[in-house]
Amino acid sequence: MSSSMKQHAALQMSTAYSVCRQIARKSAKNFYYGFMLLPGRKRNALCAVYAFMRHADDLADDPGMSPRERHEKLQGYIESYHRAVEVGRTDDPVFMALSDSQQRYQIPMELLDQLVAGTEMDVRDDPAGTGALVVYRTFEELYSYCYHVASVVGLVCIRIFGYRDPAAERLAEHLGIAFQLTNILRDVKEDAGMRRIYVPMEELEHYGVTAEELGSGVPMEKLRPLLEHQARRAREYYKSAEALLPMVEEVSQPALWTMVEIYRGILDRIELRNYDVYTERVRLTVGEKLKVLAHGFWKRLV
Repeated sequence: MSSSMKQHAALQMSTAYSVCRQIARKSAKNFYYGFMLLPGRKRNALCAVYAFMRHADDLADDPGMSPRERHEKLQGYIESYHRAVEVGRTDDPVFMALSDSQQRYQIPMELLDQLVAGTEMDVRDDPAGTGALVVYRTFEELYSYCYHVASVVGLVCIRIFGYRDPAAERLAEHLGIAFQLTNILRDVKEDAGMRRIYVPMEELEHYGVTAEELGSGVPMEKLRPLLEHQARRAREYYKSAEALLPMVEEVSQPALWTMVEIYRGILDRIELRNYDVYTERVRLTVGEKLKVLAHGFWKRLV
């Protein structure tokens, strides 16, 4: 390859990663704070993974397409990525950046396949137009969903972070479950409005709560024990972060710590509000997240 061709290829790759960083900066409201603490190459790789995942999520949630069309688009999306990797050439900036990162950090294709499969789990047919589009009977069924949409991301991330002990994989899986359970608790009203019930039906029945009550937040005194149960479960999975943190490369530890602190902070806020996730969406302010970022940056310096 000539010098000018190498320069052109390098410019294309730089532009591809820039596109991914812009997508992550715009959409990754919580995780991007952690991304900022990584060395450039690792940060770029996480942004590429996020941009790939973001597009798959958007396809799965597109209200302008039928469930069948969304399934077809998602299948076409992952197949297009496979072809791009096989031929070693693509004009798609996200595919270009992701394939480069996949090779650099030895990310198994199976994990990316599972990630897209996870987004498809939110696409269900409901011909009659009634009832929930997404329902999980047991926590075991919900765990499988959380694994595909969150734990798989964690397994990709630790490959970028760097680790040697295989035990880190199980811990990353559990931390992904913690993050997703926090999302489910925070977004229970919004999800129910889209006819997606992520609280296991067995647990709704155990606490005597209907899907309609879960979506409306009324009566709150009846819902609170059920929501508290979900929070306790998330807390148990967050414990994995304590053992995972020292297992990843030292240069990546501040980033992982920051991601965990911000997400666990959301769970703290939910508990402080006595599990009222209905009055307004629970979130940390930009100022609060910047404080966590500053602490993470200090950890990076020392």
